[in-house]
Amino acid sequence: MADTHTPDGDRDREAEAGADVRVGVRTRSLSPPRLRYIRQLGATDVFVDHADVDEEPDEFNDREASVTLEVGRDAIPSVAELVEAREHVEAAGLTLTGIQSLPYSLYGDVMFDREGKEDVIEQIATLIRNLGEAGIPILGYQWNPRGVVPMRTDPVEIRGGAIGTAFDYDELEAPDELAPGIDREYTEEEFWENYEYFLEQVLPVAEEAGVDLALHPVDPPVLESMCGIPRLCRSVENFEKAMELVPSDNHGLKLCLGCFSQMGEDVEEVLRTFGARDEIVFIHFRDVEGEVPKFHETFVDEGNFDTSEVVRTLHEIGYDGAVIPDHVPLMEGDDDWRHRGRGFTVGYLRGVIDTVRSERR
Repeated sequence: MADTHTPDGDRDREAEAGADVRVGVRTRSLSPPRLRYIRQLGATDVFVDHADVDEEPDEFNDREASVTLEVGRDAIPSVAELVEAREHVEAAGLTLTGIQSLPYSLYGDVMFDREGKEDVIEQIATLIRNLGEAGIPILGYQWNPRGVVPMRTDPVEIRGGAIGTAFDYDELEAPDELAPGIDREYTEEEFWENYEYFLEQVLPVAEEAGVDLALHPVDPPVLESMCGIPRLCRSVENFEKAMELVPSDNHGLKLCLGCFSQMGEDVEEVLRTFGARDEIVFIHFRDVEGEVPKFHETFVDEGNFDTSEVVRTLHEIGYDGAVIPDHVPLMEGDDDWRHRGRGFTVGYLRGVIDTVRSERR
Protein backbone atom coordinates (compact mmCIF):
# COMPACT_ATOMS: atom_id res chain seq x y z
CA MET A 1 0.00 0.00 0.00
CA ALA A 2 1.46 3.34 -1.06
CA ASP A 3 2.13 5.99 1.58
CA THR A 4 -0.32 8.80 0.86
CA HIS A 5 2.26 11.33 2.09
CA THR A 6 4.90 10.25 -0.43
CA PRO A 7 5.53 12.89 -3.15
CA ASP A 8 4.10 11.89 -6.52
CA GLY A 9 7.51 11.60 -8.19
CA ASP A 10 8.86 9.35 -5.45
CA ARG A 11 5.69 7.25 -5.50
CA ASP A 12 6.04 6.78 -9.26
CA ARG A 13 9.65 5.65 -8.86
CA GLU A 14 8.62 3.24 -6.13
CA ALA A 15 5.96 1.77 -8.41
CA GLU A 16 8.34 1.51 -11.37
CA ALA A 17 10.83 -0.39 -9.24
CA GLY A 18 8.26 -3.17 -8.91
CA ALA A 19 7.17 -3.14 -12.55
CA ASP A 20 7.79 -6.30 -14.55
CA VAL A 21 5.79 -6.18 -17.77
CA ARG A 22 6.12 -9.47 -19.68
CA VAL A 23 4.60 -10.63 -22.96
CA GLY A 24 2.55 -13.80 -22.80
CA VAL A 25 0.60 -15.86 -25.31
CA ARG A 26 -2.72 -17.71 -25.23
CA THR A 27 -2.75 -21.01 -27.06
CA ARG A 28 -4.84 -24.15 -27.23
CA SER A 29 -1.99 -26.21 -28.63
CA LEU A 30 0.90 -27.14 -26.37
CA SER A 31 2.75 -29.07 -29.06
CA PRO A 32 6.56 -28.85 -29.04
CA PRO A 33 6.63 -26.86 -32.33
CA ARG A 34 4.10 -24.36 -30.96
CA LEU A 35 6.04 -23.90 -27.72
CA ARG A 36 9.31 -23.52 -29.62
CA TYR A 37 7.72 -20.82 -31.79
CA ILE A 38 6.43 -18.95 -28.73
CA ARG A 39 9.86 -19.12 -27.12
CA GLN A 40 11.51 -17.93 -30.34
CA LEU A 41 9.25 -14.87 -30.29
CA GLY A 42 10.61 -14.00 -26.85
CA ALA A 43 7.30 -14.42 -25.03
CA THR A 44 7.55 -15.83 -21.53
CA ASP A 45 4.09 -16.71 -20.20
CA VAL A 46 1.63 -19.26 -21.58
CA PHE A 47 -2.10 -19.24 -20.89
CA VAL A 48 -3.80 -22.37 -22.17
CA ASP A 49 -7.22 -22.23 -23.82
CA HIS A 50 -9.79 -24.89 -23.10
CA ALA A 51 -9.99 -27.61 -25.72
CA ASP A 52 -13.65 -27.59 -26.81
CA VAL A 53 -13.81 -25.48 -29.97
CA ASP A 54 -17.30 -26.72 -30.86
CA GLU A 55 -18.82 -25.25 -27.71
CA GLU A 56 -17.29 -21.81 -28.15
CA PRO A 57 -16.16 -21.19 -31.74
CA ASP A 58 -13.25 -18.77 -31.66
CA GLU A 59 -11.54 -17.32 -34.71
CA PHE A 60 -8.33 -16.70 -32.80
CA ASN A 61 -7.39 -20.18 -31.63
CA ASP A 62 -6.45 -23.56 -33.02
CA ARG A 63 -9.24 -25.58 -34.56
CA GLU A 64 -7.19 -28.68 -33.86
CA ALA A 65 -4.70 -29.22 -31.07
CA SER A 66 -3.24 -32.70 -30.72
CA VAL A 67 -1.34 -31.72 -27.57
CA THR A 68 -3.44 -29.67 -25.18
CA LEU A 69 -4.93 -29.51 -21.70
CA GLU A 70 -8.63 -30.28 -21.74
CA VAL A 71 -10.70 -28.06 -19.46
CA GLY A 72 -14.48 -28.20 -19.53
CA ARG A 73 -17.61 -29.57 -17.96
CA ASP A 74 -16.91 -33.08 -16.70
CA ALA A 75 -13.35 -32.63 -17.94
CA ILE A 76 -11.41 -31.19 -15.01
CA PRO A 77 -7.69 -31.95 -15.26
CA SER A 78 -6.16 -33.72 -12.28
CA VAL A 79 -3.22 -32.35 -10.31
CA ALA A 80 -0.97 -34.87 -12.08
CA GLU A 81 -2.18 -33.73 -15.51
CA LEU A 82 -1.67 -30.07 -14.62
CA VAL A 83 1.82 -30.73 -13.26
CA GLU A 84 2.67 -32.65 -16.43
CA ALA A 85 1.46 -29.73 -18.57
CA ARG A 86 3.37 -27.20 -16.46
CA GLU A 87 6.60 -29.19 -16.67
CA HIS A 88 6.09 -29.69 -20.42
CA VAL A 89 5.81 -25.92 -20.90
CA GLU A 90 8.75 -25.23 -18.58
CA ALA A 91 10.92 -27.65 -20.57
CA ALA A 92 10.45 -25.27 -23.52
CA GLY A 93 11.78 -22.36 -21.46
CA LEU A 94 8.31 -20.91 -20.76
CA THR A 95 5.96 -20.56 -17.78
CA LEU A 96 2.45 -22.01 -17.65
CA THR A 97 0.92 -19.05 -15.87
CA GLY A 98 -2.76 -19.90 -16.09
CA ILE A 99 -5.93 -21.10 -17.74
CA GLN A 100 -7.11 -18.46 -20.19
CA SER A 101 -10.84 -18.82 -19.45
CA LEU A 102 -13.59 -21.10 -18.22
CA PRO A 103 -15.89 -22.34 -20.99
CA TYR A 104 -19.56 -21.38 -20.82
CA SER A 105 -20.51 -24.99 -20.00
CA LEU A 106 -18.74 -24.58 -16.66
CA TYR A 107 -20.58 -21.49 -15.48
CA GLY A 108 -23.78 -21.19 -17.55
CA ASP A 109 -25.98 -23.06 -15.06
CA VAL A 110 -24.84 -20.71 -12.29
CA MET A 111 -25.36 -17.64 -14.46
CA PHE A 112 -28.96 -18.62 -15.19
CA ASP A 113 -29.63 -20.25 -11.78
CA ARG A 114 -30.44 -23.58 -13.41
CA GLU A 115 -30.54 -27.10 -12.12
CA GLY A 116 -27.01 -28.46 -11.99
CA LYS A 117 -25.39 -25.29 -10.70
CA GLU A 118 -24.11 -27.01 -7.55
CA ASP A 119 -22.41 -29.64 -9.68
CA VAL A 120 -20.55 -27.13 -11.84
CA ILE A 121 -19.60 -25.06 -8.80
CA GLU A 122 -17.95 -28.16 -7.35
CA GLN A 123 -16.17 -28.83 -10.65
CA ILE A 124 -14.85 -25.25 -10.74
CA ALA A 125 -13.76 -25.56 -7.10
CA THR A 126 -11.92 -28.79 -7.93
CA LEU A 127 -10.18 -27.07 -10.85
CA ILE A 128 -9.08 -24.21 -8.58
CA ARG A 129 -7.74 -26.58 -5.93
CA ASN A 130 -5.89 -28.61 -8.55
CA LEU A 131 -4.36 -25.50 -10.10
CA GLY A 132 -3.10 -24.43 -6.69
CA GLU A 133 -1.56 -27.81 -5.96
CA ALA A 134 0.05 -27.88 -9.40
CA GLY A 135 1.61 -24.42 -8.99
CA ILE A 136 -0.41 -22.69 -11.73
CA PRO A 137 -1.52 -19.37 -10.23
CA ILE A 138 -4.25 -17.89 -12.48
CA LEU A 139 -7.72 -18.88 -13.66
CA GLY A 140 -9.38 -16.49 -16.10
CA TYR A 141 -13.14 -16.39 -16.55
CA GLN A 142 -15.97 -14.27 -17.91
CA TRP A 143 -19.65 -13.78 -17.13
CA ASN A 144 -20.75 -13.73 -20.74
CA PRO A 145 -22.42 -16.64 -22.57
CA ARG A 146 -20.00 -17.07 -25.46
CA GLY A 147 -21.56 -18.85 -28.39
CA VAL A 148 -25.07 -17.86 -27.23
CA VAL A 149 -25.05 -14.07 -27.76
CA PRO A 150 -23.50 -12.59 -30.94
CA MET A 151 -20.04 -11.14 -30.39
CA ARG A 152 -19.07 -9.91 -33.86
CA THR A 153 -20.65 -9.14 -37.22
CA ASP A 154 -18.98 -9.20 -40.66
CA PRO A 155 -15.17 -8.72 -40.61
CA VAL A 156 -13.47 -5.82 -42.37
CA GLU A 157 -10.27 -5.26 -44.31
CA ILE A 158 -7.63 -3.24 -42.49
CA ARG A 159 -4.03 -2.29 -43.31
CA GLY A 160 -2.68 -4.00 -46.42
CA GLY A 161 -5.75 -6.19 -46.80
CA ALA A 162 -5.39 -7.93 -43.44
CA ILE A 163 -8.68 -8.98 -41.86
CA GLY A 164 -9.96 -7.58 -38.57
CA THR A 165 -13.08 -8.68 -36.73
CA ALA A 166 -15.80 -6.08 -36.34
CA PHE A 167 -19.06 -5.27 -34.60
CA ASP A 168 -21.88 -3.17 -35.98
CA TYR A 169 -25.06 -3.22 -33.94
CA ASP A 170 -27.10 -2.30 -37.01
CA GLU A 171 -25.96 -5.53 -38.71
CA LEU A 172 -27.44 -7.77 -35.99
CA GLU A 173 -30.47 -9.66 -37.21
CA ALA A 174 -32.48 -9.87 -33.99
CA PRO A 175 -30.72 -8.39 -30.94
CA ASP A 176 -34.01 -8.11 -29.04
CA GLU A 177 -35.12 -11.71 -29.58
CA LEU A 178 -34.35 -14.32 -26.95
CA ALA A 179 -31.14 -16.22 -27.52
CA PRO A 180 -31.40 -19.93 -28.39
CA GLY A 181 -32.04 -22.02 -25.29
CA ILE A 182 -33.20 -19.03 -23.22
CA ASP A 183 -36.83 -19.36 -22.13
CA ARG A 184 -37.36 -15.81 -20.84
CA GLU A 185 -35.77 -12.42 -20.43
CA TYR A 186 -33.60 -12.10 -17.30
CA THR A 187 -33.25 -9.01 -15.11
CA GLU A 188 -29.98 -7.42 -14.14
CA GLU A 189 -30.85 -7.75 -10.45
CA GLU A 190 -31.19 -11.53 -10.62
CA PHE A 191 -28.01 -11.79 -12.66
CA TRP A 192 -26.12 -9.88 -9.96
CA GLU A 193 -27.59 -12.23 -7.35
CA ASN A 194 -26.49 -15.30 -9.32
CA TYR A 195 -23.04 -13.81 -9.81
CA GLU A 196 -22.71 -13.03 -6.09
CA TYR A 197 -23.61 -16.65 -5.31
CA PHE A 198 -20.85 -17.80 -7.67
CA LEU A 199 -18.28 -15.58 -5.98
CA GLU A 200 -19.35 -16.66 -2.50
CA GLN A 201 -18.75 -20.28 -3.46
CA VAL A 202 -15.47 -20.04 -5.39
CA LEU A 203 -13.47 -17.16 -3.89
CA PRO A 204 -12.85 -18.86 -0.50
CA VAL A 205 -11.54 -21.87 -2.45
CA ALA A 206 -9.25 -19.60 -4.50
CA GLU A 207 -7.93 -17.94 -1.35
CA GLU A 208 -7.14 -21.30 0.23
CA ALA A 209 -5.53 -22.60 -2.98
CA GLY A 210 -3.51 -19.45 -3.66
CA VAL A 211 -5.06 -19.01 -7.12
CA ASP A 212 -6.13 -15.65 -8.57
CA LEU A 213 -9.43 -15.45 -10.47
CA ALA A 214 -9.43 -12.91 -13.31
CA LEU A 215 -12.69 -11.50 -14.70
CA HIS A 216 -12.96 -10.44 -18.38
CA PRO A 217 -15.44 -7.82 -19.68
CA VAL A 218 -18.41 -8.72 -21.83
CA ASP A 219 -17.63 -8.17 -25.49
CA PRO A 220 -19.07 -6.00 -26.88
CA PRO A 221 -19.50 -3.96 -23.70
CA VAL A 222 -21.70 -0.91 -22.95
CA LEU A 223 -24.95 -2.59 -24.03
CA GLU A 224 -27.11 -3.27 -20.95
CA SER A 225 -28.77 -6.37 -22.39
CA MET A 226 -28.79 -8.44 -25.56
CA CYS A 227 -31.05 -11.33 -26.57
CA GLY A 228 -32.73 -11.24 -23.17
CA ILE A 229 -29.45 -11.58 -21.25
CA PRO A 230 -28.08 -8.80 -19.00
CA ARG A 231 -24.46 -7.82 -19.66
CA LEU A 232 -23.07 -7.15 -16.21
CA CYS A 233 -19.37 -6.55 -16.88
CA ARG A 234 -19.89 -3.75 -19.39
CA SER A 235 -18.44 -0.65 -17.67
CA VAL A 236 -15.84 0.60 -15.22
CA GLU A 237 -18.54 1.15 -12.61
CA ASN A 238 -19.83 -2.40 -12.96
CA PHE A 239 -16.32 -3.81 -12.64
CA GLU A 240 -15.88 -1.85 -9.43
CA LYS A 241 -19.15 -3.36 -8.20
CA ALA A 242 -18.02 -6.86 -9.23
CA MET A 243 -14.81 -6.47 -7.23
CA GLU A 244 -16.64 -5.13 -4.18
CA LEU A 245 -19.46 -7.68 -4.19
CA VAL A 246 -17.41 -10.32 -2.36
CA PRO A 247 -14.08 -8.66 -1.53
CA SER A 248 -11.04 -10.90 -1.95
CA ASP A 249 -7.33 -10.43 -2.55
CA ASN A 250 -7.60 -13.37 -4.97
CA HIS A 251 -10.06 -11.68 -7.33
CA GLY A 252 -9.17 -9.20 -10.03
CA LEU A 253 -9.39 -8.32 -13.70
CA LYS A 254 -8.36 -9.97 -16.89
CA LEU A 255 -8.16 -6.40 -18.06
CA CYS A 256 -8.94 -6.36 -21.77
CA LEU A 257 -7.71 -3.04 -23.12
CA GLY A 258 -9.71 -3.59 -26.30
CA CYS A 259 -12.98 -3.89 -24.42
CA PHE A 260 -12.36 -0.74 -22.39
CA SER A 261 -11.36 1.02 -25.61
CA GLN A 262 -14.65 -0.15 -27.14
CA MET A 263 -16.41 1.46 -24.16
CA GLY A 264 -14.87 4.81 -25.07
CA GLU A 265 -12.84 4.85 -21.85
CA ASP A 266 -9.39 6.36 -21.40
CA VAL A 267 -7.52 3.07 -20.96
CA GLU A 268 -4.63 4.75 -19.13
CA GLU A 269 -7.06 5.99 -16.48
CA VAL A 270 -8.64 2.55 -16.30
CA LEU A 271 -5.20 1.06 -15.62
CA ARG A 272 -4.53 3.65 -12.92
CA THR A 273 -7.92 3.03 -11.33
CA PHE A 274 -7.60 -0.72 -11.02
CA GLY A 275 -3.83 -0.62 -10.55
CA ALA A 276 -4.31 1.53 -7.45
CA ARG A 277 -6.74 -1.13 -6.18
CA ASP A 278 -4.20 -3.88 -6.98
CA GLU A 279 -6.88 -5.65 -9.03
CA ILE A 280 -5.12 -6.29 -12.35
CA VAL A 281 -4.26 -9.99 -12.68
CA PHE A 282 -3.26 -10.00 -16.35
CA ILE A 283 -3.94 -7.95 -19.47
CA HIS A 284 -5.32 -8.60 -22.93
CA PHE A 285 -3.42 -6.13 -25.10
CA ARG A 286 -5.41 -5.25 -28.20
CA ASP A 287 -7.18 -2.23 -29.63
CA VAL A 288 -9.98 -1.19 -31.95
CA GLU A 289 -10.99 1.72 -34.14
CA GLY A 290 -14.36 3.15 -33.16
CA GLU A 291 -16.57 2.42 -30.17
CA VAL A 292 -19.78 0.55 -29.41
CA PRO A 293 -22.13 0.39 -31.31
CA LYS A 294 -19.66 0.19 -34.24
CA PHE A 295 -15.98 -0.72 -34.13
CA HIS A 296 -13.42 -3.03 -35.69
CA GLU A 297 -10.27 -4.60 -34.36
CA THR A 298 -6.92 -3.63 -35.80
CA PHE A 299 -3.16 -3.93 -35.45
CA VAL A 300 -1.70 -3.09 -32.06
CA ASP A 301 0.16 -0.09 -33.52
CA GLU A 302 -3.13 1.45 -34.65
CA GLY A 303 -6.44 2.02 -32.88
CA ASN A 304 -7.98 4.32 -30.32
CA PHE A 305 -5.14 4.46 -27.79
CA ASP A 306 -1.38 5.07 -27.90
CA THR A 307 0.41 1.79 -27.19
CA SER A 308 3.57 3.48 -25.94
CA GLU A 309 1.66 5.62 -23.46
CA VAL A 310 -0.24 2.59 -22.20
CA VAL A 311 3.02 0.72 -21.58
CA ARG A 312 4.43 3.78 -19.80
CA THR A 313 1.34 3.75 -17.59
CA LEU A 314 1.92 0.07 -16.78
CA HIS A 315 5.41 0.97 -15.57
CA GLU A 316 4.11 3.93 -13.59
CA ILE A 317 1.60 1.79 -11.69
CA GLY A 318 4.20 -0.91 -11.04
CA TYR A 319 2.39 -3.60 -13.01
CA ASP A 320 3.97 -7.01 -12.45
CA GLY A 321 2.43 -9.45 -14.89
CA ALA A 322 1.78 -10.52 -18.44
CA VAL A 323 0.26 -8.68 -21.37
CA ILE A 324 -1.25 -11.01 -23.96
CA PRO A 325 -1.99 -10.39 -27.64
CA ASP A 326 -5.62 -11.39 -27.93
CA HIS A 327 -7.66 -10.77 -31.07
CA VAL A 328 -4.87 -10.34 -33.62
CA PRO A 329 -5.56 -9.57 -37.30
CA LEU A 330 -5.50 -12.32 -39.92
CA MET A 331 -2.41 -11.68 -42.05
CA GLU A 332 -1.29 -13.08 -45.38
CA GLY A 333 -0.27 -16.73 -44.99
CA ASP A 334 -1.61 -17.04 -41.43
CA ASP A 335 -2.70 -20.36 -39.94
CA ASP A 336 -5.86 -20.75 -37.85
CA TRP A 337 -3.98 -19.58 -34.73
CA ARG A 338 -2.93 -16.47 -36.71
CA HIS A 339 0.73 -17.15 -36.01
CA ARG A 340 1.92 -14.25 -38.18
CA GLY A 341 -0.49 -11.73 -36.69
CA ARG A 342 0.40 -13.00 -33.23
CA GLY A 343 4.13 -12.96 -33.97
CA PHE A 344 3.93 -9.34 -35.19
CA THR A 345 2.04 -8.32 -32.05
CA VAL A 346 4.44 -10.07 -29.66
CA GLY A 347 7.43 -8.46 -31.37
CA TYR A 348 5.87 -5.01 -31.41
CA LEU A 349 4.92 -5.17 -27.74
CA ARG A 350 8.35 -6.43 -26.73
CA GLY A 351 9.94 -3.54 -28.59
CA VAL A 352 7.72 -0.95 -26.93
CA ILE A 353 8.21 -2.51 -23.49
CA ASP A 354 12.00 -2.55 -23.88
CA THR A 355 12.01 1.05 -25.09
CA VAL A 356 9.89 2.28 -22.18
CA ARG A 357 12.02 0.28 -19.74
CA SER A 358 15.17 1.96 -21.08
CA GLU A 359 13.52 5.38 -20.75
CA ARG A 360 12.93 4.73 -17.06
CA ARG A 361 16.49 3.82 -16.16
